[in-house]
Amino acid sequence: MRLPNLNAIKTRIERAALAFDAWVNASLYDSGQSTGAAYERYQRFMSRFAVRGWKRIGLDLTSEVMTLGTGGILLMLAMAQPAFRLTSDNWLKQQDLAVTFLDRYGTEVGRRGIKHDDSLSLDQFPDIMIKALLSTEDRRFYDHYGIDPIGTARALVNNSRGSGNTQGGSSITQQLAKNLFLTNERSLERKVNEAFLAFWLESHLTKNEILKLYLDRAYMGGGTFGAVAAADYYFGKPLKDISLAEAAMLAGLFKAPTKYAPHVNLPAARARAADVLHNMVEAGFVTEGQIQTALRNPATPVTRTRDITADYYLDWAFGQVKAMADSGKIRDRVLTVKTPLDLAVQKRADEVVADILRKSGDAYDVDEAAMVILDPDGALRAMVGGADYGESQFNRATDALRQPGSSFKPYVYAAALASGQFKPDTTVVDSPVCIGNWCPQNYGRSYSGRQPMWLAVAKSVNTIPIKVSIQLGKAMGISHEAKAAKAGRAKIIAMAHSMGITTPLIDTVSLPIGSDEVTVLDQAAGYAVFANGGFKAKPYAATEIRNSQGEVVYRHSDEAPERVLSPQVVADMNFMLNKVVEEGTGRRAQLEGIKVAGKSGTTNAYRDAWFVGYTGNYVAAVWYGNDDHTSTNKMTGGSLPAQTFHDVLEPAHKGIEIKGLPGLKESPKAAAQQASGGATAPIDPNASAFGKLSRRSFEVIGGLNGLFKGAERPRAGAKPTSDDRASVSPAREVAEGVRAVGGRIAVP
Repeated sequence: MRLPNLNAIKTRIERAALAFDAWVNASLYDSGQSTGAAYERYQRFMSRFAVRGWKRIGLDLTSEVMTLGTGGILLMLAMAQPAFRLTSDNWLKQQDLAVTFLDRYGTEVGRRGIKHDDSLSLDQFPDIMIKALLSTEDRRFYDHYGIDPIGTARALVNNSRGSGNTQGGSSITQQLAKNLFLTNERSLERKVNEAFLAFWLESHLTKNEILKLYLDRAYMGGGTFGAVAAADYYFGKPLKDISLAEAAMLAGLFKAPTKYAPHVNLPAARARAADVLHNMVEAGFVTEGQIQTALRNPATPVTRTRDITADYYLDWAFGQVKAMADSGKIRDRVLTVKTPLDLAVQKRADEVVADILRKSGDAYDVDEAAMVILDPDGALRAMVGGADYGESQFNRATDALRQPGSSFKPYVYAAALASGQFKPDTTVVDSPVCIGNWCPQNYGRSYSGRQPMWLAVAKSVNTIPIKVSIQLGKAMGISHEAKAAKAGRAKIIAMAHSMGITTPLIDTVSLPIGSDEVTVLDQAAGYAVFANGGFKAKPYAATEIRNSQGEVVYRHSDEAPERVLSPQVVADMNFMLNKVVEEGTGRRAQLEGIKVAGKSGTTNAYRDAWFVGYTGNYVAAVWYGNDDHTSTNKMTGGSLPAQTFHDVLEPAHKGIEIKGLPGLKESPKAAAQQASGGATAPIDPNASAFGKLSRRSFEVIGGLNGLFKGAERPRAGAKPTSDDRASVSPAREVAEGVRAVGGRIAVP
């Protein structure tokens, strides 16, 4: 048998490979030629569309606009994501609770939620009411799809003329979207969310349904919501019976209910109503002759005394009840809620804040304030959520996150005392300290050396809280200072959260001196632990809830308290924070004959000013600042905030049993009461700040007290007396101390 010729096989393989290579090369060449020819044909075809000169510039600009527009749309969609999360399947039923609120004595103080018994259908609304609203707020309401560019442009042009014939820019759908889902925050994100929600409402509701919701849900001033309630409140009649002049006045309230409320400023309300009447003529709804009678005989509201309102309080209370219902704790939908609200304290807080902002707001460049007053167990006595509820329903006491500055330091010192490493008389050294490249400094870049810890608290020394955080970490066996500080801050964060701070606290080197953001309500809750002897004091606004049959479905007293601090730590903290008021930065908060403890705080560039303080009877947190985070004119926590605490809490302690601070000697006033055999008898814990008096009685008493206080209080801008200088003069540099965050200096 002959073997294959290996050379012949090799030759065949080589020839086959060469043939394949040639085929590949030829194919690639042919493909290249075809592709080149196709590209040439493409170029000849596209050359027909080539442009030169101004056409080329226009095309380039159009291309850029398209690119930027696409990017803008994508950015707006990203910003609108929170809006889409608000529109759950049952969004329209989210407010289907009907809640009647009572104060601590059982007197009705307000309602929230849907009124199931007396709502009107849209065809029952007077035609003049609807026309007055549409002519002023949204003339093209039935023509646009949520946003009206033509109406917005017309309003801008009309309003820029300054003729007084003011028109709204946002559509009714946009305003309803804001009322239902959003806050009054002025931001681009809010406007984007509002626009997308307006489109969403238009796609899910009919025009008449949107109009009806707006007429029912809009705030109309005087604590009223909706046109039906406003007609009764301002004119004492059903909505169907209002005149053209009254309809015009009501329509003028939708955009600015406080500015044009007739019981507050009747001339402004009538001028606004005249604008609405002229708008009706311009829109073609009525003739010039038809409005003459209304112009000659403008609407006159019924005479009403200025009722005490607690709108911020009731809004928050309704949110708490709604959360309980959503969680399944309460299954009934028509409820009566008894609250710890004390109308005497609420009225005093409203008056003091308004008075101080009116007299001193311009001098200090401050526009807003918030205040929360609790019982030591967390019962909400009063709440001020802003300067003017009608102007802005955004609750700065519960929803605004602001840096607390030195008013955060008590959580640091509570953690220090709880660790067992420190006592109030422990010697600490005020000297330079750095964590990495960050070195906190005191005012004037000076240091006061060795001193007891209570004095460092009273002077609000900045270096000591940082050194405390390092020492807390070193006690865990960590020698590296930066790592020890981080471990110490973890303990401080845990302490703050256990005491009542609910917001997330970001671990930064400046956390111990108050760089993280908190709410006014949380601050009051945290300090309440010191006032009640060491128990967590979660704020609450419902002491008892009954259903429509009168059955009790919830009692707060059924909830057991939780201890978070030992009695010794509480006593030591009360000793130190009492020194802050008696000898340190909080002197303006002193109450005659009553032990007061607390802490002031001022943040970077004077953006936030705080005073949080307490007695054995009350806890109060006060904040002043601006919504846009602009700086005030060197306002410190020891000035207006401490003064507000004093002016509100001093009358609140009249006529009640004075309780001492846990672990401290009783106040001279309380001691005198005991020595006299109880001249001031113990009062029911539900008692008012002025005892069990009628509303009229405590209104008269409050008015007299305000009169005397007004005579005693220094005028805004007046030269401080020797007593004032401890808080407001340059001498406060020693009395108040200072703090610095991020290397910039601010006074505590």
